Amino acid sequence: MQPGTHQPLITMELPGPKARAIIETDSQVTSPSLPRAYPLVADHACGCIVTDVDGNRFLDFAAGIAVCATGHCHPRVVRAIQDQAARLIHLCGSDFYYLPYTDLASKLASLAPGPGPWQVFLTNSGAEAVEGALKLARYATGRHHFLAFFGAFHGRTLGALSLTASKTKYRRKFGPLLSGVTHVPYAHCLNCHFHLNYPACHLACLAHIEQDIFTHTVSPDEVAAVIVEPVLGEGGYVTPPPDWLPALRELCNRHGILLIADEVQSGMGRTGKMFAVEHFGVVPDIITAAKGLASGMPLGAIIARSQWMSWEKGAHGSTFGGNPVACAAALETIALLEEGLIENAWQIGAYLLEKLAGIKAEHPALLADVRGLGLMIGVEFQSAQQAHAVAEACFRRGLIVLECGQKAIRLSPPLVVTQAEADTALDILAEALEEME
Repeated sequence: MQPGTHQPLITMELPGPKARAIIETDSQVTSPSLPRAYPLVADHACGCIVTDVDGNRFLDFAAGIAVCATGHCHPRVVRAIQDQAARLIHLCGSDFYYLPYTDLASKLASLAPGPGPWQVFLTNSGAEAVEGALKLARYATGRHHFLAFFGAFHGRTLGALSLTASKTKYRRKFGPLLSGVTHVPYAHCLNCHFHLNYPACHLACLAHIEQDIFTHTVSPDEVAAVIVEPVLGEGGYVTPPPDWLPALRELCNRHGILLIADEVQSGMGRTGKMFAVEHFGVVPDIITAAKGLASGMPLGAIIARSQWMSWEKGAHGSTFGGNPVACAAALETIALLEEGLIENAWQIGAYLLEKLAGIKAEHPALLADVRGLGLMIGVEFQSAQQAHAVAEACFRRGLIVLECGQKAIRLSPPLVVTQAEADTALDILAEALEEME
């Protein structure tokens, strides 16, 4: 990228002529299920900037849905991919050994919070990691039921979709889904399911599990696992109160239930720690990871305490999971995270939250809440229409943000984002809010 091109630059009405032609062809040959948030046809990208086929530049505060942790095309990640591709592209980690798989599994096991030992199974995606975690929990416990949360997004494959409850459109017309899944309220204090206020509520959402679900719906000795996003992702970038996850861990302990932390979106440094559960002092039994793990290469992981990673040879496998090239990208990504990007996520995240609090105070008719940890920040509006209109206004000005929840947008830039880029994003957001008013 040339000097001076780290700022967005929109030179025409969007989409431009080249983008329109590609979008027209695309509409004829791709699945109509692809939602496509914006008419953006990317040509190349570097750091936090994406350039479209017409030469327009966008400041990326979505990072491919929190995937490009080290920024687009980080030179060290690109070099690691190129070097590994010249040595070994594929062999199948289910059938043979190769060092990148072993090295990455060793690294992830060393990063898992709390006491070990931990063991790792590598997958192609977050949804596949969730599917594997479900199988593992059933295998290890001999139980079949699961608890998941309203607002959660765990993937679109059939088992993961059975846990997902963020929007009905993801589940509509795909039933019957996996049996034995019960959904309960997440600790979304702004929109409390029980219309109570924290902390006077005494975590009524967890009391509901004990007093209602385990009394009337499913016996706790049939529940294999509770799966939870430590910070709700697609459901609105909701950060639970500090004592909620520890209390959920204790509930699981009382009943011999495994706790699965779905860190697909919140993990790999995004919240200012390697895994979001570390903010709450909670040690899960199983962790699922993906998205930011390999800077855009398709890779996910199941990280489980060894006592639960108990399935026999052949009980689970994957042809492409743990691909050598993806593993090389992940190892370089983790090195960059540990060398300063996690700390940058925390510092720039704190800066954004402080500035956003001031913007919220200036626009009470639009903004209902600003929340987050690190660079996983949710901005909630008073209505879904407002959230959508502001997201569109940001795009027209060259800032990419994605909607989430019922009426929020998420700010999840690459972890290489600078304070200057954060200020640019804040300026564009403020302009979009003023346009709305």
